[in-house]
Amino acid sequence: MRKLHVLWMSSLLLVLTACMPVYENNEEIVQESAEDSKNQTAIVPKYSITDKQYKMILTEDGPKPAAARGVIVSQISNRLDVDELETGLLRHSKEYFSPESHYFQAGQYLDENEILSMIDGLNPPREELEKEEDYRKNPRVLSHILEQNFLTKNDEGVAKLSGISIGLALKSTYDFQTEIGGPTYHEDISKKDMVAKGKQYAAKVLEKIRKTDGLKDIPVMIALYREEESGAMVPGNFVMKAYVKGGASKINDWEEINEDHILFPSSEAEEKHFEDTQLMSEFREEVSQYFPNFVGFIGDGFYINGNMRELSIDIPIQFYSKSEVVGFTQYVYGLVVEMLPDDYLIEVNIHSNKKPESVIIKEPGKEEPNVHIY
Repeated sequence: MRKLHVLWMSSLLLVLTACMPVYENNEEIVQESAEDSKNQTAIVPKYSITDKQYKMILTEDGPKPAAARGVIVSQISNRLDVDELETGLLRHSKEYFSPESHYFQAGQYLDENEILSMIDGLNPPREELEKEEDYRKNPRVLSHILEQNFLTKNDEGVAKLSGISIGLALKSTYDFQTEIGGPTYHEDISKKDMVAKGKQYAAKVLEKIRKTDGLKDIPVMIALYREEESGAMVPGNFVMKAYVKGGASKINDWEEINEDHILFPSSEAEEKHFEDTQLMSEFREEVSQYFPNFVGFIGDGFYINGNMRELSIDIPIQFYSKSEVVGFTQYVYGLVVEMLPDDYLIEVNIHSNKKPESVIIKEPGKEEPNVHIY
């Protein structure tokens, strides 16, 4: 699920890897190096997937990996949270670093050792946690620190760092053991407590950034992300963000973010969005009319300020022929057109035995969806 949020990045990488090493139609630029004072040659694709997305700075070997590459998957247990943290941070970065004037690059300044050192340093020391009560009173809330870089070209045509976004991944639940092999305990972390801790951590991370060579005068956007439980079927969401001007060393103003991922069907969906729950129930009933072995689907509604912005539906079906796939996809296509609104992005993924069979994507304002059968 949540393919909507990662669609642009995965598509970009597909295009890039399919085209390499052909660079004739791309733009060659000079980029200021993060490691030293020497400039280096970089490449920017001529085309972007949409004008609302960032163009990614490349080297001749492809996208330059992050300095802390791979750390995120070891720090955050839910893959849905990994995707949402990365793509959601990009979404919020657009408010401060426009895709029309900025290039994107994975974080180059905070490496693996620095990230892990900050996480351990900001969380309560493990050696001071002995009893169950110690763990409950001092949860290790901070999971990960994600860095993203944004560059612009100066008058000399050199691409220089002009903005940094930092995402702090914070736990909503805390599982712990007081001894190896002992029972696992569980502690819920309230949003209020999580935000308070997150703001403290953000101040320390900003302090670290300002002490890093070349980052003293760079604008920084910092956002707090609240993770879901490790086995959740929808990701968490961003809850707060702040913008710090270049040269500033304190975070003065925090802005609340009202975003939510809602699982359909669920009691939460029924409580918060009853009309959408009814629509999903009717949609499910219509789908079940076609296939007798249909067992239901999972929906993920992404809401901003209480309004649905994206809907992702996963439909598992056991197929026995390609004609069944085509026929069922055509039927669901008709339901999407006739039943679902056209004011938010819709993606329906149909799969069999965990293998993708087809996808239907309907963009806001469009009457007809796009369909692909694998």
